[in-house]
Order: sequence, then structure tokens, then C-alpha cells
Amino acid sequence: MKKIFNYSLVAILALCFSSCDKGLEKLNQNKTSPTSVDPVFLLNNAVIQSSMPVKGLVFDLGIVQQMISPNGGVLAGANFNQDSRDVTTPPIWAVYYQNVVKYTADVINSTQSLPARSNLYNMARIYQAYAYMVLTDEYGDIPYSEAGRGYIDLTLLPKYDAQQDIYASLITELTEASAALDAAGTIEAADFLYSGDVTKWKKFGYSLLLRAGMRLSKVDPAKAQATVVVASNGGVITANADNAVIRHDANYTQPVGGTLNGPEAANFYLAKPFVDQLKNTNDPRLAAIAIRYVGATSGNGQTVAAGSTNPAQQIGMPMGRDNGTIGAQATADGLASFYDYSQADRRRVVKTTTPVFLVTAAQTNLLLAEAQVRGWISTGTAAQYFSDGIRAHMDQMASFDVASAVATGARDTYVAANPLLPGTELEQINTQYWIASFLNGPEAFANFRRSGFPALTPNPYGQPSNPDVPNGTFIRRLTYPTSELSVNTANVSAAVAVQGPDMLSTRVWWDKP
Repeated sequence: MKKIFNYSLVAILALCFSSCDKGLEKLNQNKTSPTSVDPVFLLNNAVIQSSMPVKGLVFDLGIVQQMISPNGGVLAGANFNQDSRDVTTPPIWAVYYQNVVKYTADVINSTQSLPARSNLYNMARIYQAYAYMVLTDEYGDIPYSEAGRGYIDLTLLPKYDAQQDIYASLITELTEASAALDAAGTIEAADFLYSGDVTKWKKFGYSLLLRAGMRLSKVDPAKAQATVVVASNGGVITANADNAVIRHDANYTQPVGGTLNGPEAANFYLAKPFVDQLKNTNDPRLAAIAIRYVGATSGNGQTVAAGSTNPAQQIGMPMGRDNGTIGAQATADGLASFYDYSQADRRRVVKTTTPVFLVTAAQTNLLLAEAQVRGWISTGTAAQYFSDGIRAHMDQMASFDVASAVATGARDTYVAANPLLPGTELEQINTQYWIASFLNGPEAFANFRRSGFPALTPNPYGQPSNPDVPNGTFIRRLTYPTSELSVNTANVSAAVAVQGPDMLSTRVWWDKP
């Protein structure tokens, strides 16, 4: 009888505990915290995070001699032909791999088997191709086929792919994804870049394909031409309304603008070759871009009252100077100090809220002009594409600030005075591309290496004794960050064995003399 009572008690207690436990698991569920994210917002995060990192200010814009600093320390890079793998700002490698590649990989993985999200899937493919093109152009051989898969299949130490193979894949991705976008499919209206406008996304994809094809102009002309033809036939960006642009505001500030309106406000200057090019051709963009704080002897002297945007007063900072020599150079140039050199106007073109342009009508028209000169396309004329490219960039200046707008009359006068001339087409086109890519450091750097124009004189700083950038040469690539050298050592070593020394002077695959 006692045993029966004990068994009954146990059964009753078990029933009570079971009843009490019912629903308890729901108490630990957060009703307001999402357990998943719509992948379109991950794509938006990739777009937002791809705005030009400050590393481009330290290297790319200095290499192409558009902006330079006489200061060292964390600012040392192109100004001193110095290998600064890890400056205080994250290198473009970290920014793009940890954000853009990761997020686009997640979007691609989660949408590839969802027919209803086909447009989003292909948008992510296009944007990921953009990111990889920037990365491989900057560094050469990089993680590609195994990259961005840490969360997906725990590939934490990805192998490096040869740039030749990466470009072949990028061309395939851009061709397929651009063609697959369908206006009859789901419109991803929450998309940050184009609000889901399929026509504009197609133009963006084909414009990147045009850019990729032109990169191969020296290393594989046949493949370059075939790729350019597909891009041109597909339809590219030829009007500013279709530009791929990242917009900024008071909450999400422009990285370079934040730097130049903050701790480095008085440390970066327009380089002499850039200012002289604009000044000597009476280019109205000089007045739209530059300011000189006349008579400034310190950063505090760079006041609104001292600022002049008069093109005749602009003086660019010569290359190859440091803190020990720039003072004497300023005196020789008739200036009060190096603070008296011209700068990119941080109250207009490099505000914290100014946009960042990724691919523009100006750039694309100029690439079409070159393709026409090379005989690769038969539509249009090189002269028309050339003038359209110049006009597009001058019109684009108003997007930075109303005070940077170029007047229509000044624009047309310049275009009329600078026609495309037989025998100098490639130099003219790519010099204009250099100007049209101002503030887009990675693209200006890539096209300068590809085309060899404008015809700049190498930065003499530290030469001829600099072992990394020999006398009379330019920086040709960025070196891998320390994090890769210390963590992904074996794969970096394998890449270096194939590509060449991990040095600033090593050329990437498509960069042929």
C-alpha cells in the first residue's frame, strides 16, 4: 500500500512539474528581437560600408598626384613612397572583406534558391563583383573563390586566387547577373542604391563589365574587346541620373570628408600636377574644387575670410616634400607657409555629407571613347563620347555643393576649346578620366596604371635609395595587411610565390609596361 502511495505521489508531482513547465520556454523568447533579416537590408549594409575608406586618401590619391600631405606618421604612404600596411584607419582590405564581401555573400547564399528574390540575388552578385574588382585592382591576387564564407561553411583561412582567374569570373558574373535582372520580377524597393530600379541596376552591371573589359586592354586585347562589346550592347551609364552614388548625411558621414573636416583638416593639399593641369587649361572645375587660404601660417589661419576659390590664385603642393623641406619650398613659391597651398574645399567638395561616386556617366563615356578609338565598338563617335564625358563630370560637380556647380557656359567653352585630336586620343581621354575620377582613389589609381596617363613624373621622395619603390617608378599595388601575414600565412606565402614580392613596386596581372 505504501509503495502504491509513493508511486502515485511521484506521478502527481511529475504531472505538476509538466504542467508548470508548459509555456515556460516562451518566457525566454524576445518578442521584439528579430530572428532573421530581410536580405535586402544586408545588401544595403554592403553598399553603405563600401564608401571610400580613408586609406585611399593616404595612398591612391597620393599615387595619382591629386592630393598629398607633407606629414609622416599615420599619414605616411604615397607621399613618402612608404609601405604603411596598417595605418590608424582600417585598410580597404579590412573594410571590404569584413563588410561588403561578407554581406553580399550572405545575400547570395540566402537568395540563390528563391525565384521570387531573383533580382536581389543578381543585384548582390553585381555589387560583390564591384567590391572584388576594387580589391584585386588594389592588391593583385586575393581570396576570392573561398572568401566571405566564414559564416556559411566555416572557411576561415581562404586560399588566394590569381587575378587572371578572378577577372574571368568577374566578367562571367557581371554578364550573367546583368542579363538576368528582370523588370517583371520582384522590385526590391528597399534597395539603398537604386530603390530596386532594374533598368539602372542593369546599366550599373554593364558599366562595371565595360570597366572590367578595359582593364584587360594591354594583357588580353581580344578578351577586352569581346567584353566591351557585350557591355556596350547591354547598355551602360551615360547620364548622371543613372550614376552609382552613395549618399551621406549628418548621421552617416562621408569617410574622407569626416577626416578632412576633423583631425587632418590642415594636413592634405591638392598636388601641383593636378592643380597645374586644371589651371593651364582654364578648366572651370578648378574653381569648383579648390580653395586656398591666402597667407595662412597655421591651420588656425585657414579661415573662411582667408579662403579664395579664384583659379588664378591656386597653387598646388609639389611632390616629394616632407616637414623638413616643405617650408623652404613654400617660401620659394611665394607663400607664407605650407598651410598656404591649395586644398580640396572641405566646405564644398569634401564636406561630411558629400556623396561618393562609384561609377559615373563621365567615366563610362570616356571608356566608350577609348573603345571607339581602338575600333572595338562601332556605335557613336570617339569625339562625342569624349565631350559627353567632360560635360557629365562638370555637371556632376553640382552634386557636391551648389557652390561647386559649373556654369553651362563655362562648361561648353571648355569643351569647345579642348576637342579630341588625332594622335593624342588615348592621352586626352585618360587624362580626363583622371580628372573625372577625383576623390575615387581606387579607380583613379587603377586606370592610371592601365593607361599610363596622365603622363606624371614619379614622386621623387626617397629615391633612388628606396628598395620598395625604385628610382623613377611609381607604386603599383598595395601590400597585404599585417593581419593576413600573421593569420593566413600559408595562403599569403603561396600567393606571393606566384605573383611576386609583397612590395609596393610589384605589378598586378593586368598592369603591363
